[in-house]
Amino acid sequence: MTNPAVVGFSGNFTRPSKTRGFVDHIVTEIAGRYGLAASTHDVVDLGPSLGNAKWAGDLDGQARGILERIIAADVLVVGSPTYKGSYTGLFKHFFDLVDPAALRGKPVLLAATGGGERHALIVEHQLRPLFGFFEAFALPTAVYASDKDFVDGVLASEAIRGRVGLAVDDVGSALFGRQRARVAAE
Repeated sequence: MTNPAVVGFSGNFTRPSKTRGFVDHIVTEIAGRYGLAASTHDVVDLGPSLGNAKWAGDLDGQARGILERIIAADVLVVGSPTYKGSYTGLFKHFFDLVDPAALRGKPVLLAATGGGERHALIVEHQLRPLFGFFEAFALPTAVYASDKDFVDGVLASEAIRGRVGLAVDDVGSALFGRQRARVAAE
C-alpha cells in the first residue's frame, strides 16, 4: 500500500510565484500534520504539451504523470492567481482534460491569490463551482491571500496563516471521516 499523499497544483505560469509558494505552504502544513507524502506542481511543470492537448492522452509523459498524481492524491490543494476575476485559462484547460468522475469525493482545499481584497470571492464564485462539477469534496474553509499578505513572495500574514490552520483542520476531518467510512464498510 502506498503512503497517502497530498498533492498541490497551482495555476500560475511564472516563477517565482506567490501562488505556488502559497499552495506549497498549505501542502507542507497538511503533510506535516498528517504524515502524508507531498508534492506540488504548477502549470509550468506541465510543459508545452498542455497548450495543444484536446484530451488527457495528448499530454506528454511528464504532464500525464502530474495528472495521474492529482487523480491518485488522497487530498488535493488547488490554487490560482486571480486573473480578470477568475482562475487562469491554463489552470482551467488542465482541469478540462480531467475525466469528470476522476475527482468524485476527493477532498480539495481551495486557495487563491490576488492583488487585493476585491478578488477574494474567486474561491467561492469560480473554484468551488468548478470542483462541484467534478463532485469533489471542496472543503468548507477556503483560503485567499492578497499581495499585502506576502513579504518577498512568502506568506507573512498571521491572519492568513490562521485561516490555513482552519483549512488544514478540515483536511483532517475529511481524511479521518473517509477512513472511518472505509473501515465501517469492510
